[in-house]
Amino acid sequence: MVAESQNFDAQHWVKTRSSLDQNQSSFVVWTGAIYAWVPGGKRNRLFKMMGVSVSRCIPTEDGSWDFTSRELTYYLHPETGEILRQWENPWTGESLTVMHVANNPVQGCFKGKFPAQVNGDSTTFVFDIFSTYPNPLATEPKFADYSPNPIYQSGELFKLTVPTKELLNPEILSVSKLQLCWDRIGPWVPWMKMGDRPGQLIYSAYGGKVNDFTELPSLLKDEINNRVPLYKNAPPSCLDVEDMTSWLYFQQNFDAYLAGETFPLPQPEDVT
Repeated sequence: MVAESQNFDAQHWVKTRSSLDQNQSSFVVWTGAIYAWVPGGKRNRLFKMMGVSVSRCIPTEDGSWDFTSRELTYYLHPETGEILRQWENPWTGESLTVMHVANNPVQGCFKGKFPAQVNGDSTTFVFDIFSTYPNPLATEPKFADYSPNPIYQSGELFKLTVPTKELLNPEILSVSKLQLCWDRIGPWVPWMKMGDRPGQLIYSAYGGKVNDFTELPSLLKDEINNRVPLYKNAPPSCLDVEDMTSWLYFQQNFDAYLAGETFPLPQPEDVT
C-alpha cells in the first residue's frame, strides 16, 4: 500500500505528541547511541543514551495549543549502559565531568495543519528541523576550549508513527501506541571540551510513549526520584523564560562543571 499524504488539525498532533487533557502529563522515552563523525575517521560509538520528555498541552482561545515540557537525556557507557559521571576524552586524554541533558523548559505553540503520511492502519508525522543561530558561548573567552564556533548549527529528523484509528477516534485524548524515530547531527557538546576540533555528533534513537511515570525505565525513575523530582511532571502552564539548551545549561552551570559536581544538578519537585 502506498502512503497517502494528509493534513491533520493541531489537535491530532497534540494527542500524538502529548495529550488533549491539559491536566495530564505525558511521557515519551527514547534510547539509542551517539557517534563521533570525524572527517576521515572510522565508526566510533561514544555513548549509549536514554532520555525522557514529560509534556503538557494547554488549549488557547484562538484554537492553538501551548506546549510545555521538560527533557532529560543521559550519556551512558557505550558497552555497559551505565550512567557516565566522568568521561575519558579519547582525543585529548582528559577526564571530564559529564553534563547530562536537563532542559527545563522546552516549549512551543501548536497551530494550523500538520502533514502526515497515512498508510492504512498507521499514520506517520515527519518533521525535519534545521537550527542555525549564534552560539551563546562564543563571545566569552573562558569557553574557547569548549565551544568557540560563532554559529550553532544542527539538524534533527523526527518520525512519529501512531495507529490511524486511535488518531481519528475523538474519544481518545492521548494516542497510546507511538513509535518514535529520532536522528540528529550536531556539534560537539561543550562539556566534551573539543574546542574547534573537526567533527560532529550523530544521534540515532528510537522510543515511544509510556502511560505514566511508573512505566519509565528504572534508570530514569531512579534518577528522577532521587535527584531531579521536578521531572515527574510537566510545568502546569507555559513558563515565561527562555527555552533551555545544553549550551545555555553549560553556560549557567560552568562553575559546577569545573568543580566536578554530579549532573544533572538536583532539582526539587515543583509544589505549585
